[in-house]
Amino acid sequence: MAEYKYKVSAAGRINIIGEHVDYCGGKVFPVALSLKNTVYVRPNGTDKINIKWTTLDESVSLDIHKLESYNNLKYGNYQAGSALMWKRAGHKLVGCDMLQDCTVPFGSGLSSSAAIEVSTIAALAAVAGEKIDPVEIALLAQKAEREYTGVNCGIMDQYASACGKKNMCMLLDCKTLNCKYVPFELGDYALVIANTNKPHNLIESKYNERRAECEQALAVLAPKLGVSCLADVKADLFEKYGHLIEGKAYDRAKHVVEECARVESAVRAMENGDIVALGGLLNASHKSLKELYEVTGIELDALAEAAQAYPGCVGSRMTGAGFGGCTISLVKREAVGDFKKVVGEKYYEKIGYRATFYFAEIADGITVTQL
Repeated sequence: MAEYKYKVSAAGRINIIGEHVDYCGGKVFPVALSLKNTVYVRPNGTDKINIKWTTLDESVSLDIHKLESYNNLKYGNYQAGSALMWKRAGHKLVGCDMLQDCTVPFGSGLSSSAAIEVSTIAALAAVAGEKIDPVEIALLAQKAEREYTGVNCGIMDQYASACGKKNMCMLLDCKTLNCKYVPFELGDYALVIANTNKPHNLIESKYNERRAECEQALAVLAPKLGVSCLADVKADLFEKYGHLIEGKAYDRAKHVVEECARVESAVRAMENGDIVALGGLLNASHKSLKELYEVTGIELDALAEAAQAYPGCVGSRMTGAGFGGCTISLVKREAVGDFKKVVGEKYYEKIGYRATFYFAEIADGITVTQL
């Protein structure tokens, strides 16, 4: 890659706990992964952003004066949206050649889209000689996903992708963007990521519908409680006023309120080294996502339940938006090999195709190397 000037990476992520609360103003507990999107970039002296991929036999050329017109591209729409938001924020946008290399599995719920958006913006910053501000880049990447590709997402994925630190969890307040780093220490346990291999597509899924249901619940509670987001509703107040919410919106709000409490408990468990307690919270989170939020589906349930039944596993749940994608499990280190075999077989018997298990380290978010 010597012909390129910079190598710029941003991370995929998993969320330990705190699912579907980021867009409700809640706190989440993600980590950045060593699975990344890497952009090799060089200026080309033109008004074009030329993109190639290591994993696709495709190339696209984006006119930097017509970035609004590429949102229906099969490949390159995330990059076009990211470049547009960078430009609209008043930053210098220069023509360049990009080679994109993604090791985050697409459709896995590990935030390949956030990794692509964040690394693309960071690469545009590097090649234009602009300052790399991870938080600003995360916010612009979120804007690209919301305004350009139509997913009404929260900030967690892009923030984790941009601002992650090696061997650290992030306790991120999605309302204020205050972030506390907590050492990721599991003692005798290992974190195992398993992919259902049922791809999900957030735009086609019920993600935006769930968000609308949460807004419906908030509209009922806000006048009574004076809150600006669902995450500010404590359990005792929800018990008192929740009955005012009708239909499925009640279930969605109940999940958010209880999941926010689980995040606080999970942080304490991690800080105290109580991995068994952490595992119990993961199990409770999955149950709530299945029964109250209804975002799991047969594949995620089969994988999480097979893991939960394994003796050396203290907890397992879906991670990400759901409707396919991945689970995370806390497993005794010496049992990881057997866990993958047993859980993998159970999943295959029930679903008819195989899950994939990943090894990933907890890594830094944005990294920039001059070549």
